[in-house]
Amino acid sequence: MIGETIVSFIDDMGIVNLDYRSAIMIVVACLFLYLAISKGFEPLLLVPIGFGMLLSNLPLTGVFLTDTSGVDFANWGLFTIFYALKPILPSLIFLGVGAMTDFGPLIANPKSLLMGAAAQLGIFFAFFMAIILGFDAQGAASIGIIGGADGPTAIFLTQKLKPELLGAIAVAAYSYMALVPVIQPPIMKALTSKKERMIKMEQLRPVSQREKILFPIMVTIIVVLLLPAAAPLIGCLMLGNLFKESGRTLRLSDTASNSMCNIVTILLGLAVGASAVGKNFLVLATIKILILGILAFCVGTAGGVLIGKLMCALSRGKINPLIGSAGVSAVPMAARVSQKVGQAENPANFLLMHAMGPNVAGVIGSAVAASVMLSMFG
Repeated sequence: MIGETIVSFIDDMGIVNLDYRSAIMIVVACLFLYLAISKGFEPLLLVPIGFGMLLSNLPLTGVFLTDTSGVDFANWGLFTIFYALKPILPSLIFLGVGAMTDFGPLIANPKSLLMGAAAQLGIFFAFFMAIILGFDAQGAASIGIIGGADGPTAIFLTQKLKPELLGAIAVAAYSYMALVPVIQPPIMKALTSKKERMIKMEQLRPVSQREKILFPIMVTIIVVLLLPAAAPLIGCLMLGNLFKESGRTLRLSDTASNSMCNIVTILLGLAVGASAVGKNFLVLATIKILILGILAFCVGTAGGVLIGKLMCALSRGKINPLIGSAGVSAVPMAARVSQKVGQAENPANFLLMHAMGPNVAGVIGSAVAASVMLSMFG
């Protein structure tokens, strides 16, 4: 009896049930935690993602079930329950982003919409490359949206079009968002001259409170009339911004931008990380997705910078092309990178507010691109 108990105890030990795929993912999870904590690469994203990945790949924890068919809801793992909330979490994230975002730079300089639109080039590049590599239209659209550098939008689209790819796409999208400070600068420097990077831009015009209140209302009406599928993302983004700008709903704005956004970020980060279970994640399709995702992100960055160069030439040197890279949507990380690269060349250069125009345009652009894909292939 004692011998059987000991054997049973040993059989139930995690280390006995650890396979090589889970071991690889545990190493990846530790790498994510190292980058977040030691290097400071977007810890608010990478810490919950890395820890969720770590726990779900430790054997026999039961925190994340990849197959819930025939399993009673009460016995679902904790992270499985978080994962089941994925249809609503992206929209709630957008509500918080809207409450934290100032659309003033975009309103003051509408031309920055062009840079935000150009940065979505990576989405369509990756879409066609995914088709060439054998993915169907739904899978290719889901992969392409990684190029928007917008994790919630990637989750929103993929869970509707190709849910079986959601784990790989979500991890790729959030990982590349967190690595914006590493990925973008080499591309920005390669496509611009030192003279262009040193350009100082004129201060933006003041934007009235009336303009800031009307903007979210008009964008919602126009975009949703054209693309009804955009309503969940664009609607929540603009509602959050209206909370902020109306001056009458400060408590709602504070809740959306702080408490609620932090809670949803934790839930979504843990769910995304937990979905990267070794036996399902380490497959050929995942490798293709990761490669296509980084290519999409690079092409999107390049597209924004190149349009910025064109606008620089047309304006006779009044626009710094570095701000075009911020059009990839990762708010406000990409705008900060534009500021950092520009200030490295010219310490008196302050590009942050100028870069926020393409940055918030990219948020709208990625949501619109996802809605176009959903309308075409959903």
